[in-house]
Amino acid sequence: MKTDGTKYSNFSGWIDRPDDVRPALDGDLTCDIAVIGGGMGGMAAALRLAERDQDVVLLEAEFCGYGSASRNGGQIAGAPGGDLRMLSVQSPKKMPVMVKLAEHAGHYVEDLIKTHAIDCDYVPNGLVWGAVSPLMMLRVRTQAAVLRAFGGQGTVGSREELGLPAGFVGGMRESIGGMLNPGKLARGVRRALLASSAKVFEQSRVSDVRRTGRVVEITTPHGTVRADKVVLATSVYGGEWDITPKHLATPLYVIETESEPIAPERLAELDWTSRSGIITQHQLMTHYRLTERNTIVCGVRQAQRGQTYPLPDRVPDPRVVQDMGKDLARRFPSLSDVAIERAWGGWIGISPDWLAVAGQVGDNVFYSMACNGHGLCQVPYVAHQLADYIVDGEMSDDLAGIWSDAAKYSPSMALLMQPFVLRAIWGLDRLNDFFNGSKTLARRTRARRRGRRGNS
Repeated sequence: MKTDGTKYSNFSGWIDRPDDVRPALDGDLTCDIAVIGGGMGGMAAALRLAERDQDVVLLEAEFCGYGSASRNGGQIAGAPGGDLRMLSVQSPKKMPVMVKLAEHAGHYVEDLIKTHAIDCDYVPNGLVWGAVSPLMMLRVRTQAAVLRAFGGQGTVGSREELGLPAGFVGGMRESIGGMLNPGKLARGVRRALLASSAKVFEQSRVSDVRRTGRVVEITTPHGTVRADKVVLATSVYGGEWDITPKHLATPLYVIETESEPIAPERLAELDWTSRSGIITQHQLMTHYRLTERNTIVCGVRQAQRGQTYPLPDRVPDPRVVQDMGKDLARRFPSLSDVAIERAWGGWIGISPDWLAVAGQVGDNVFYSMACNGHGLCQVPYVAHQLADYIVDGEMSDDLAGIWSDAAKYSPSMALLMQPFVLRAIWGLDRLNDFFNGSKTLARRTRARRRGRRGNS
Protein backbone atom coordinates (compact mmCIF):
# COMPACT_ATOMS: atom_id res chain seq x y z
CA MET A 1 0.00 0.00 0.00
CA LYS A 2 1.07 3.57 -0.67
CA THR A 3 2.63 5.61 2.15
CA ASP A 4 3.55 8.87 0.39
CA GLY A 5 0.77 10.86 2.06
CA THR A 6 0.61 9.05 5.41
CA LYS A 7 -0.05 11.26 8.44
CA TYR A 8 2.02 10.43 11.53
CA SER A 9 0.85 10.92 15.10
CA ASN A 10 1.95 10.24 18.66
CA PHE A 11 -1.70 9.75 19.63
CA SER A 12 -4.28 7.23 18.53
CA GLY A 13 -5.91 7.27 15.12
CA TRP A 14 -9.10 5.82 16.58
CA ILE A 15 -10.45 8.98 18.19
CA ASP A 16 -9.72 12.69 18.59
CA ARG A 17 -8.25 14.14 21.76
CA PRO A 18 -10.86 15.10 24.37
CA ASP A 19 -11.95 18.72 24.61
CA ASP A 20 -12.49 18.56 28.38
CA VAL A 21 -9.01 17.70 29.69
CA ARG A 22 -9.01 18.07 33.47
CA PRO A 23 -6.72 20.61 35.16
CA ALA A 24 -3.40 19.54 36.62
CA LEU A 25 -2.86 19.07 40.33
CA ASP A 26 -2.14 22.48 41.82
CA GLY A 27 -1.15 22.34 45.48
CA ASP A 28 -0.90 19.55 48.02
CA LEU A 29 -3.55 17.10 49.12
CA THR A 30 -3.97 13.87 51.04
CA CYS A 31 -6.08 10.81 50.28
CA ASP A 32 -6.55 7.21 51.31
CA ILE A 33 -5.54 5.70 47.94
CA ALA A 34 -3.74 7.27 44.99
CA VAL A 35 -3.70 5.66 41.54
CA ILE A 36 -0.86 6.65 39.22
CA GLY A 37 -1.70 6.25 35.54
CA GLY A 38 -4.85 6.94 33.56
CA GLY A 39 -4.78 4.05 31.12
CA MET A 40 -7.31 1.24 31.15
CA GLY A 41 -5.73 -0.21 34.29
CA GLY A 42 -5.60 3.03 36.23
CA MET A 43 -9.09 4.05 35.23
CA ALA A 44 -10.51 0.61 36.10
CA ALA A 45 -8.79 0.63 39.51
CA ALA A 46 -9.90 4.17 40.38
CA LEU A 47 -13.43 3.55 39.14
CA ARG A 48 -13.73 0.39 41.23
CA LEU A 49 -12.29 2.08 44.31
CA ALA A 50 -14.78 4.93 43.90
CA GLU A 51 -17.58 2.37 43.57
CA ARG A 52 -16.35 0.92 46.88
CA ASP A 53 -16.63 4.37 48.53
CA GLN A 54 -12.89 4.89 48.86
CA ASP A 55 -11.20 8.29 48.99
CA VAL A 56 -9.24 7.94 45.73
CA VAL A 57 -7.11 10.28 43.62
CA LEU A 58 -5.92 9.50 40.10
CA LEU A 59 -2.92 11.24 38.51
CA GLU A 60 -2.32 11.07 34.74
CA ALA A 61 0.54 12.68 32.81
CA GLU A 62 -1.54 13.57 29.72
CA PHE A 63 -5.23 12.69 29.78
CA CYS A 64 -6.96 9.45 30.66
CA GLY A 65 -6.78 7.05 27.74
CA TYR A 66 -3.83 8.80 26.10
CA GLY A 67 -1.45 5.82 25.92
CA SER A 68 -1.81 2.23 24.80
CA ALA A 69 -5.40 2.21 26.11
CA SER A 70 -6.52 3.91 22.90
CA ARG A 71 -3.61 3.18 20.55
CA ASN A 72 -3.99 -0.59 20.25
CA GLY A 73 -5.66 -2.74 17.60
CA GLY A 74 -8.99 -2.99 19.44
CA GLN A 75 -9.02 -6.73 20.00
CA ILE A 76 -10.96 -8.27 22.86
CA ALA A 77 -8.93 -11.45 23.38
CA GLY A 78 -10.18 -14.43 25.38
CA ALA A 79 -6.88 -16.32 25.59
CA PRO A 80 -3.32 -15.57 26.76
CA GLY A 81 -0.99 -13.99 24.22
CA GLY A 82 2.48 -15.11 23.24
CA ASP A 83 3.87 -18.51 22.32
CA LEU A 84 1.78 -20.90 24.40
CA ARG A 85 4.21 -23.75 23.73
CA MET A 86 7.05 -21.81 25.33
CA LEU A 87 4.87 -20.49 28.16
CA SER A 88 3.61 -23.98 29.01
CA VAL A 89 7.21 -25.08 29.60
CA GLN A 90 8.29 -21.85 31.30
CA SER A 91 5.24 -21.38 33.57
CA PRO A 92 3.28 -24.68 33.74
CA LYS A 93 1.64 -23.84 37.09
CA LYS A 94 0.63 -20.34 36.04
CA MET A 95 -0.82 -21.26 32.65
CA PRO A 96 -4.13 -22.78 33.89
CA VAL A 97 -4.70 -19.61 35.91
CA MET A 98 -3.88 -17.40 32.92
CA VAL A 99 -6.25 -19.26 30.61
CA LYS A 100 -9.15 -18.71 33.00
CA LEU A 101 -8.05 -15.15 33.75
CA ALA A 102 -8.03 -14.31 30.04
CA GLU A 103 -11.57 -15.63 29.64
CA HIS A 104 -12.78 -13.74 32.71
CA ALA A 105 -11.05 -10.59 31.43
CA GLY A 106 -12.90 -10.80 28.12
CA HIS A 107 -16.24 -11.08 29.90
CA TYR A 108 -15.28 -8.27 32.28
CA VAL A 109 -14.76 -5.81 29.41
CA GLU A 110 -17.99 -6.92 27.77
CA ASP A 111 -19.79 -6.21 31.08
CA LEU A 112 -17.96 -2.89 31.43
CA ILE A 113 -19.28 -1.84 28.02
CA LYS A 114 -22.85 -2.79 28.98
CA THR A 115 -22.76 -1.31 32.49
CA HIS A 116 -21.63 2.11 31.31
CA ALA A 117 -23.45 2.04 27.95
CA ILE A 118 -20.21 2.61 26.03
CA ASP A 119 -20.71 2.90 22.27
CA CYS A 120 -17.42 1.48 20.98
CA ASP A 121 -18.48 -0.48 17.88
CA TYR A 122 -18.05 -3.81 19.68
CA VAL A 123 -18.69 -6.91 17.55
CA PRO A 124 -18.25 -10.27 19.35
CA ASN A 125 -16.89 -12.10 16.31
CA GLY A 126 -13.83 -13.63 17.96
CA LEU A 127 -10.12 -13.03 17.44
CA VAL A 128 -8.41 -15.45 15.05
CA TRP A 129 -4.87 -16.78 15.32
CA GLY A 130 -4.18 -16.75 11.59
CA ALA A 131 -1.80 -18.88 9.54
CA VAL A 132 -0.32 -17.46 6.34
CA SER A 133 1.29 -20.76 5.27
CA PRO A 134 0.75 -24.51 5.77
CA LEU A 135 3.75 -24.63 8.11
CA MET A 136 2.29 -21.83 10.24
CA MET A 137 -0.99 -23.76 10.33
CA LEU A 138 0.87 -26.58 12.09
CA ARG A 139 1.92 -24.07 14.72
CA VAL A 140 -1.69 -22.90 15.09
CA ARG A 141 -2.85 -26.47 15.69
CA THR A 142 -0.11 -26.97 18.28
CA GLN A 143 -1.00 -23.73 20.03
CA ALA A 144 -4.67 -24.73 20.04
CA ALA A 145 -3.80 -28.10 21.59
CA VAL A 146 -1.82 -26.38 24.35
CA LEU A 147 -4.74 -24.02 25.01
CA ARG A 148 -7.17 -26.94 25.28
CA ALA A 149 -4.80 -28.82 27.60
CA PHE A 150 -4.99 -25.91 30.06
CA GLY A 151 -8.77 -25.64 29.87
CA GLY A 152 -9.17 -23.07 27.09
CA GLN A 153 -11.38 -23.20 24.03
CA GLY A 154 -10.99 -22.34 20.38
CA THR A 155 -12.21 -23.43 16.97
CA VAL A 156 -9.58 -24.56 14.45
CA GLY A 157 -10.61 -24.34 10.83
CA SER A 158 -9.67 -23.58 7.27
CA ARG A 159 -9.80 -20.15 5.70
CA GLU A 160 -13.24 -20.90 4.27
CA GLU A 161 -14.58 -22.30 7.54
CA LEU A 162 -13.44 -19.27 9.54
CA GLY A 163 -14.35 -16.68 6.92
CA LEU A 164 -10.80 -15.37 6.49
CA PRO A 165 -9.41 -13.44 3.52
CA ALA A 166 -7.53 -15.11 0.69
CA GLY A 167 -4.08 -14.40 2.15
CA PHE A 168 -4.56 -16.98 4.91
CA VAL A 169 -4.59 -20.78 5.06
CA GLY A 170 -6.69 -21.07 8.20
CA GLY A 171 -6.43 -20.50 11.91
CA MET A 172 -8.10 -20.76 15.32
CA ARG A 173 -10.90 -18.52 16.49
CA GLU A 174 -11.02 -17.73 20.20
CA SER A 175 -14.32 -18.52 21.88
CA ILE A 176 -14.61 -15.16 23.66
CA GLY A 177 -14.18 -11.61 22.44
CA GLY A 178 -14.15 -9.69 19.20
CA MET A 179 -13.37 -6.27 17.75
CA LEU A 180 -14.06 -2.73 18.95
CA ASN A 181 -12.83 0.84 18.71
CA PRO A 182 -10.37 1.13 21.64
CA GLY A 183 -10.41 4.92 21.53
CA LYS A 184 -14.15 4.96 22.08
CA LEU A 185 -13.83 2.32 24.81
CA ALA A 186 -11.20 4.32 26.70
CA ARG A 187 -13.22 7.52 26.28
CA GLY A 188 -16.31 5.77 27.66
CA VAL A 189 -14.44 4.49 30.71
CA ARG A 190 -12.98 7.96 31.22
CA ARG A 191 -16.47 9.43 31.11
CA ALA A 192 -17.62 6.98 33.79
CA LEU A 193 -14.58 7.77 35.93
CA LEU A 194 -15.09 11.53 35.71
CA ALA A 195 -18.71 11.05 36.77
CA SER A 196 -17.62 9.08 39.86
CA SER A 197 -16.41 10.36 43.24
CA ALA A 198 -12.75 9.89 42.27
CA LYS A 199 -10.61 13.03 42.11
CA VAL A 200 -8.95 13.01 38.67
CA PHE A 201 -5.98 15.22 37.79
CA GLU A 202 -4.80 15.10 34.20
CA GLN A 203 -1.71 16.88 32.84
CA SER A 204 -0.02 15.84 36.10
CA ARG A 205 3.17 13.94 35.31
CA VAL A 206 4.58 12.16 38.35
CA SER A 207 8.31 12.77 38.83
CA ASP A 208 8.86 10.78 42.01
CA VAL A 209 7.16 8.27 44.30
CA ARG A 210 8.67 7.57 47.71
CA ARG A 211 7.71 6.53 51.20
CA THR A 212 7.81 9.11 53.97
CA GLY A 213 7.18 7.20 57.16
CA ARG A 214 3.95 5.23 56.71
CA VAL A 215 2.72 7.48 53.91
CA VAL A 216 3.60 7.46 50.21
CA GLU A 217 4.49 10.87 48.78
CA ILE A 218 3.86 11.48 45.07
CA THR A 219 5.50 14.49 43.45
CA THR A 220 4.20 16.34 40.39
CA PRO A 221 5.36 19.68 38.90
CA HIS A 222 2.76 21.75 40.74
CA GLY A 223 1.75 19.73 43.77
CA THR A 224 2.20 16.69 45.98
CA VAL A 225 -0.17 13.90 46.96
CA ARG A 226 0.29 12.08 50.25
CA ALA A 227 -1.55 8.77 50.27
CA ASP A 228 -1.91 5.87 52.68
CA LYS A 229 -1.81 3.45 49.74
CA VAL A 230 -0.72 3.72 46.12
CA VAL A 231 -1.53 1.74 42.98
CA LEU A 232 1.10 1.85 40.24
CA ALA A 233 -0.98 1.47 37.07
CA THR A 234 1.69 2.86 34.78
CA SER A 235 2.45 -0.16 32.57
CA VAL A 236 5.89 0.56 31.15
CA TYR A 237 6.16 4.16 32.37
CA GLY A 238 6.95 3.41 36.02
CA GLY A 239 10.50 2.34 35.27
CA GLU A 240 11.91 5.76 36.10
CA TRP A 241 11.01 5.51 39.80
CA ASP A 242 13.07 3.60 42.36
CA ILE A 243 9.95 2.27 44.08
CA THR A 244 8.88 0.28 40.99
CA PRO A 245 10.19 -3.30 41.04
CA LYS A 246 13.21 -3.50 38.77
CA HIS A 247 12.67 -5.23 35.41
CA LEU A 248 8.89 -5.28 35.93
CA ALA A 249 8.34 -4.12 32.35
CA THR A 250 10.50 -4.12 29.23
CA PRO A 251 9.50 -1.22 26.93
CA LEU A 252 8.70 -1.88 23.27
CA TYR A 253 7.52 0.70 20.75
CA VAL A 254 4.89 -0.66 18.36
CA ILE A 255 3.02 0.92 15.46
CA GLU A 256 -0.52 0.81 14.09
CA THR A 257 -1.48 1.86 10.58
CA GLU A 258 -4.87 2.50 9.02
CA SER A 259 -5.77 2.56 5.35
CA GLU A 260 -7.91 5.14 3.66
CA PRO A 261 -11.60 4.14 3.39
CA ILE A 262 -12.08 1.30 0.91
CA ALA A 263 -15.13 0.80 -1.28
CA PRO A 264 -17.42 -1.94 0.13
CA GLU A 265 -17.34 -3.91 -3.14
CA ARG A 266 -13.54 -4.05 -3.00
CA LEU A 267 -13.61 -5.27 0.60
CA ALA A 268 -16.17 -7.90 -0.39
CA GLU A 269 -13.69 -9.29 -2.92
CA LEU A 270 -11.38 -10.24 -0.06
CA ASP A 271 -13.83 -12.92 1.15
CA TRP A 272 -13.28 -11.70 4.71
CA THR A 273 -16.81 -12.77 5.55
CA SER A 274 -16.35 -13.17 9.32
CA ARG A 275 -14.73 -9.71 9.69
CA SER A 276 -12.83 -11.25 12.60
CA GLY A 277 -9.56 -9.66 13.62
CA ILE A 278 -6.49 -11.74 12.82
CA ILE A 279 -3.14 -12.08 14.57
CA THR A 280 -0.52 -14.04 12.67
CA GLN A 281 1.64 -16.67 14.34
CA HIS A 282 4.96 -15.12 13.41
CA GLN A 283 7.54 -14.75 16.19
CA LEU A 284 6.64 -11.03 16.06
CA MET A 285 2.98 -11.15 15.19
CA THR A 286 1.21 -8.88 12.75
CA HIS A 287 -2.47 -8.17 13.24
CA TYR A 288 -5.09 -7.16 10.69
CA ARG A 289 -8.68 -6.06 11.14
CA LEU A 290 -11.54 -4.36 9.36
CA THR A 291 -13.19 -1.34 10.96
CA GLU A 292 -16.68 0.10 10.98
CA ARG A 293 -15.42 2.90 8.73
CA ASN A 294 -14.40 0.42 5.98
CA THR A 295 -10.67 0.66 6.57
CA ILE A 296 -8.01 -1.93 7.39
CA VAL A 297 -5.92 -1.49 10.50
CA CYS A 298 -2.61 -3.31 10.67
CA GLY A 299 -0.23 -3.35 13.61
CA VAL A 300 3.08 -4.46 15.16
CA ARG A 301 5.14 -6.57 12.65
CA GLN A 302 8.25 -4.84 14.01
CA ALA A 303 9.01 -3.77 17.57
CA GLN A 304 11.61 -1.26 18.71
CA ARG A 305 13.18 -1.45 22.16
CA GLY A 306 13.19 1.47 24.57
CA GLN A 307 16.58 1.91 26.17
CA THR A 308 16.35 4.77 28.67
CA TYR A 309 13.85 6.57 30.88
CA PRO A 310 11.91 8.75 30.54
CA LEU A 311 10.59 7.09 27.39
CA PRO A 312 10.36 9.56 24.47
CA ASP A 313 6.96 10.58 23.12
CA ARG A 314 7.60 9.94 19.42
CA VAL A 315 5.89 9.29 16.09
CA PRO A 316 6.32 6.13 13.99
CA ASP A 317 9.43 5.55 11.89
CA PRO A 318 8.40 6.03 8.22
CA ARG A 319 10.65 3.10 7.21
CA VAL A 320 8.69 0.74 9.44
CA VAL A 321 5.40 2.10 8.08
CA GLN A 322 6.66 1.53 4.53
CA ASP A 323 7.49 -2.07 5.42
CA MET A 324 3.98 -2.50 6.83
CA GLY A 325 2.56 -1.03 3.62
CA LYS A 326 4.48 -3.58 1.56
CA ASP A 327 3.19 -6.37 3.78
CA LEU A 328 -0.40 -5.20 3.34
CA ALA A 329 0.07 -5.14 -0.44
CA ARG A 330 1.36 -8.71 -0.39
CA ARG A 331 -1.35 -9.93 1.94
CA PHE A 332 -4.14 -8.13 0.07
CA PRO A 333 -2.79 -7.71 -3.50
CA SER A 334 -6.09 -6.41 -4.87
CA LEU A 335 -5.69 -3.41 -2.55
CA SER A 336 -2.08 -2.58 -3.40
CA ASP A 337 -3.14 0.81 -4.82
CA VAL A 338 -4.84 1.81 -1.55
CA ALA A 339 -3.04 4.38 0.62
CA ILE A 340 -2.16 4.13 4.30
CA GLU A 341 -3.90 7.24 5.57
CA ARG A 342 -2.46 7.43 9.07
CA ALA A 343 0.07 5.80 11.37
CA TRP A 344 0.45 6.09 15.12
CA GLY A 345 2.46 4.33 17.77
CA GLY A 346 3.34 4.08 21.42
CA TRP A 347 5.04 2.15 24.18
CA ILE A 348 3.82 -1.15 25.59
CA GLY A 349 5.35 -3.18 28.40
CA ILE A 350 6.36 -6.83 28.35
CA SER A 351 6.26 -8.51 31.76
CA PRO A 352 9.09 -10.68 33.10
CA ASP A 353 7.40 -13.96 32.12
CA TRP A 354 5.17 -12.69 29.26
CA LEU A 355 2.14 -13.30 31.49
CA ALA A 356 0.10 -10.98 33.69
CA VAL A 357 1.58 -10.19 37.09
CA ALA A 358 0.38 -8.23 40.11
CA GLY A 359 2.06 -7.63 43.42
CA GLN A 360 2.92 -5.47 46.36
CA VAL A 361 6.01 -3.61 47.56
CA GLY A 362 5.94 -3.23 51.32
CA ASP A 363 2.62 -2.62 53.04
CA ASN A 364 1.14 0.08 50.89
CA VAL A 365 2.38 0.08 47.26
CA PHE A 366 0.53 -2.16 44.80
CA TYR A 367 1.18 -2.76 41.12
CA SER A 368 0.05 -4.76 38.12
CA MET A 369 1.59 -5.45 34.73
CA ALA A 370 -0.72 -7.25 32.35
CA CYS A 371 -0.15 -6.02 28.81
CA ASN A 372 2.21 -8.19 26.71
CA GLY A 373 0.32 -7.26 23.56
CA HIS A 374 -2.94 -8.82 24.82
CA GLY A 375 -3.65 -6.25 27.49
CA LEU A 376 -6.82 -4.49 26.43
CA CYS A 377 -8.92 -6.87 28.59
CA GLN A 378 -6.40 -8.20 31.06
CA VAL A 379 -5.08 -4.82 32.21
CA PRO A 380 -8.41 -3.40 33.47
CA TYR A 381 -9.60 -6.76 34.78
CA VAL A 382 -6.49 -7.30 36.91
CA ALA A 383 -6.67 -3.69 38.13
CA HIS A 384 -10.32 -4.22 39.12
CA GLN A 385 -9.34 -7.35 41.07
CA LEU A 386 -6.48 -5.45 42.69
CA ALA A 387 -8.83 -2.67 43.83
CA ASP A 388 -11.11 -5.19 45.52
CA TYR A 389 -8.13 -6.77 47.28
CA ILE A 390 -6.99 -3.39 48.61
CA VAL A 391 -10.45 -2.78 50.08
CA ASP A 392 -11.30 -6.29 51.33
CA GLY A 393 -7.89 -7.81 52.04
CA GLU A 394 -8.95 -10.99 50.22
CA MET A 395 -7.69 -12.10 46.81
CA SER A 396 -9.72 -13.68 44.05
CA ASP A 397 -8.33 -16.92 42.62
CA ASP A 398 -7.29 -15.08 39.45
CA LEU A 399 -5.33 -12.46 41.37
CA ALA A 400 -3.74 -15.00 43.71
CA GLY A 401 -2.56 -17.03 40.73
CA ILE A 402 -0.47 -14.15 39.34
CA TRP A 403 0.55 -12.56 42.64
CA SER A 404 4.14 -11.70 43.50
CA ASP A 405 5.87 -9.94 46.39
CA ALA A 406 9.09 -9.49 44.45
CA ALA A 407 10.96 -6.22 44.88
CA LYS A 408 12.77 -6.94 41.61
CA TYR A 409 12.51 -9.42 38.77
CA SER A 410 14.90 -11.36 36.59
CA PRO A 411 16.45 -9.26 33.81
CA SER A 412 16.04 -12.14 31.33
CA MET A 413 13.23 -10.48 29.35
CA ALA A 414 15.13 -7.20 29.16
CA LEU A 415 18.20 -9.07 27.94
CA LEU A 416 16.18 -11.04 25.40
CA MET A 417 14.49 -7.97 23.94
CA GLN A 418 17.69 -6.30 22.78
CA PRO A 419 17.47 -4.31 19.53
CA PHE A 420 19.68 -6.72 17.59
CA VAL A 421 17.57 -9.68 18.78
CA LEU A 422 14.35 -7.97 17.68
CA ARG A 423 15.87 -7.25 14.26
CA ALA A 424 16.99 -10.87 13.97
CA ILE A 425 13.51 -12.13 14.84
CA TRP A 426 11.98 -9.86 12.22
CA GLY A 427 14.47 -11.18 9.66
CA LEU A 428 13.68 -14.78 10.58
CA ASP A 429 9.95 -14.13 10.14
CA ARG A 430 10.55 -12.67 6.69
CA LEU A 431 12.81 -15.60 5.74
CA ASN A 432 10.11 -18.05 6.80
CA ASP A 433 7.57 -16.11 4.76
CA PHE A 434 9.82 -16.36 1.71
CA PHE A 435 10.41 -20.11 1.91
CA ASN A 436 6.88 -20.98 3.00
CA GLY A 437 5.39 -19.08 0.09
CA SER A 438 3.04 -16.93 2.15
CA LYS A 439 3.83 -13.87 0.03
CA THR A 440 2.23 -15.43 -3.02
CA LEU A 441 -0.62 -17.24 -1.28
CA ALA A 442 -3.06 -14.36 -1.62
CA ARG A 443 -2.29 -13.87 -5.32
CA ARG A 444 -2.73 -17.56 -6.11
CA THR A 445 -5.99 -17.83 -4.18
CA ARG A 446 -7.32 -14.71 -5.87
CA ALA A 447 -6.33 -16.01 -9.33
CA ARG A 448 -8.05 -19.36 -8.71
CA ARG A 449 -11.20 -17.56 -7.56
CA ARG A 450 -11.22 -15.40 -10.68
CA GLY A 451 -10.73 -18.51 -12.80
CA ARG A 452 -13.72 -20.19 -11.22
CA ARG A 453 -15.82 -17.10 -11.80
CA GLY A 454 -14.68 -16.95 -15.41
CA ASN A 455 -15.72 -20.55 -16.01
CA SER A 456 -19.11 -20.12 -14.38
